Amino acid sequence: MTTTDLPAWPHQPVQVGLVGAGPWARAMHARILAAGPETRLAAVWARRAEAAHQTAAPHHAHVAADFEELLDHCEAVAFAVPPAVQAELAPLAAKRGKALLLEKPLGLDLATARQLADAVADAGVVSQLVLTKRYHPATRAFLAAARNLDIAGARACYLHDAFLSGDFATGWRLEHGSLLDLGPHLIDLLDTAIGPITDIHVTGDPRRWVELTCRHENGAVSQGSLSGSVAVPHALTRIELFGAAQPLTYDTAGIDHEECWPVLRREFATAVRTGTSSDLNAQRGLYLQRLLDMAVRR
Repeated sequence: MTTTDLPAWPHQPVQVGLVGAGPWARAMHARILAAGPETRLAAVWARRAEAAHQTAAPHHAHVAADFEELLDHCEAVAFAVPPAVQAELAPLAAKRGKALLLEKPLGLDLATARQLADAVADAGVVSQLVLTKRYHPATRAFLAAARNLDIAGARACYLHDAFLSGDFATGWRLEHGSLLDLGPHLIDLLDTAIGPITDIHVTGDPRRWVELTCRHENGAVSQGSLSGSVAVPHALTRIELFGAAQPLTYDTAGIDHEECWPVLRREFATAVRTGTSSDLNAQRGLYLQRLLDMAVRR
């Protein structure tokens, strides 16, 4: 889906400040927010000033000298930083009344994720998660079809090679591995497609390969494999649902991920302009963090 496929945007663009200037911030957040028409990249702040200038310059955005100055130049804040930094700064933005576009996981642990979600609730601000796949039409069609099935079990995987080398083979991703980075995506899809997860176990090494076993409220069992350290030709997300009917399969191999971004941008801007968050909000992020915490504590 492209911007031209969406109805005309009837409001002023939402003025968004971006926190972060790393590869993900440059390649995705800055580019998408600047593209509009629903949003405008108003300002960029990062702890490395040179990187902030490099991120802001192509989009003629203001470069803030500090986080407080960023907040002075925007009505919403997008975060493209490690979870610990997001958990530290997002509550401050919420207290200033700023809408929040949040990455997953909310924080590195359940306690900091809860503090962030509580700050959003206390301030009454709009929040939205960048669970990218959830905004793709193919994902939404799969989830809609899954609602009509009596599912007994599922098998799934989310695999890629980003931890082996390149821009994303650094920092918190290498330290904490696939469970925190890829886990929220797969757990969210399994929980939404099959039903609420009530119990979750994990085995393996998050820095190499982990296996999830999830028990769902309706009695179904799902299993998922996660790794960011395997040589695959492209990132692979695949889910197969099994029951009395023919299997239902979701596979990202053939989809254009660029189709996610106009939908995400439109829904975030709509939430800001209406003052109403979607279901993909900070509370959803906290719910996923509880499941991650349950998995690591087993």
